[in-house]
Amino acid sequence: MHTQLYIDGQWVEGASKVAVHDPSDNSVIAEVSLASDAQCEAAIAAADAAAESWAKTAPRYRSEILRKAFEIMTGEIEAIATLISRENGKAMPDARGEAAYAAEFFRWFAEETVRTPGDFRKSPSGDKRILVTHQPIGLSILITPWNFPAGMATRKIGPAVAAGCTMILKPATETPLTAMYIVDLMERAGLPKGVLNLVLPEKTGPAISKMLHDPRVKNLSFTGSTEVGRVLLKEAADKVIRCSMELGGNAQVVVHDDADLAVTIPQLLLAKMRNGGAACTSANRIYVQRGISEAFINEMTKSMSSFVMGRGTDATTTLGASVSMKERNKIAQIVDESVAAGAKVKVGGVKPEGDGAFYPATVLIVDKDNPILLHEIFGPVAPIIIFDTDEEGIKLANDTEFGLISYVFSSNLTRALRTAEAMESGMVAINKGVISDPAAPFGGVKQSGLGREGGFDGIHEFLQTKYIGVEI
Repeated sequence: MHTQLYIDGQWVEGASKVAVHDPSDNSVIAEVSLASDAQCEAAIAAADAAAESWAKTAPRYRSEILRKAFEIMTGEIEAIATLISRENGKAMPDARGEAAYAAEFFRWFAEETVRTPGDFRKSPSGDKRILVTHQPIGLSILITPWNFPAGMATRKIGPAVAAGCTMILKPATETPLTAMYIVDLMERAGLPKGVLNLVLPEKTGPAISKMLHDPRVKNLSFTGSTEVGRVLLKEAADKVIRCSMELGGNAQVVVHDDADLAVTIPQLLLAKMRNGGAACTSANRIYVQRGISEAFINEMTKSMSSFVMGRGTDATTTLGASVSMKERNKIAQIVDESVAAGAKVKVGGVKPEGDGAFYPATVLIVDKDNPILLHEIFGPVAPIIIFDTDEEGIKLANDTEFGLISYVFSSNLTRALRTAEAMESGMVAINKGVISDPAAPFGGVKQSGLGREGGFDGIHEFLQTKYIGVEI
């Protein structure tokens, strides 16, 4: 298990260290290196030095590295999942799912590497040929969050490698070990030195700001909160750094009165409880039509009551810990404020005693103006709101500054599609709880972000378009 920085193909000790904790009992898993300003500068210099030669490599060469990385990662799923569970706290079924999902980004972009399209055509005036090609945008800063330490890393590394960009990865301080594992994996897959570097700055904000004001840096790919995203966009503006932003979500669910609960409840549990609710795609505001509300609430409460809290690596655990006590306490505070404002607790809602960062699966019945609806909860809490007409449900669901993903449940496909079309979000799931896929474009509208990851769009976040007019 690596605990060092990775700069120019070498694992190096940092200027200081920080402890990584197992959130289920707050024990120390490891101490990892933190980078000084000089080491952050060394990472930029290494990535810049490798940029020209890496950009010129054949697509097939880059493709084979990604394919090899996929094969290595697939063979080590259990080890990666265990590491994810230990530093993140999530239950092993979630951790295994993330590890497998993360590996798929390497396979998808291995295939996309050799299929980046261009364009060649005659101009309408007939005076020239229009040649359009795509080139690597250049040195990219990749910033990943703690909730999916493997999936968010490969979703950025994969397309950057495919496009021919060099990069500096800055993982979350809470979960750096998984990112370090993936960097080691890329080294074993044959990635040349300098192409991928990993730093954990001692002072994150100032270090990232300095990077974004360095003329050698051309691109930023960030996954995290909208609040931090706004700050980074302002920082990037000074040098007109291109930005891809996958920001917060406050996902709405519309359950119509013709929904089949035998389908809806299991799928909604996936949408709500994947990763213990700590996902930007987590079902956060559940709007249920009155005609089905009583049966829905009973079934949802019964299902949420069945989750077993415990250490993520324990075989019986179905709901692991939050990543830290700080995050757990934020969830508890949001619920307490909701209850004080009139929310009715159907199950859960009480912060457990002890050292572990646990919070129980919770179901709340709330009014349409309850303050919990303004928060991205990032925990195992399901607020349910009852509505009457389709129009009302859609209006309430769209009443948010966020627009990442929506969930619609109905047994009538026409009705479901009509609601899906009306949802103000970059993605909509119909009668499904999980639609994230490496082959599909992932991203939101409004204040949930800019750009897309995955799919055909993902590689283009690391490419720039060049038009060449040819006299013929």
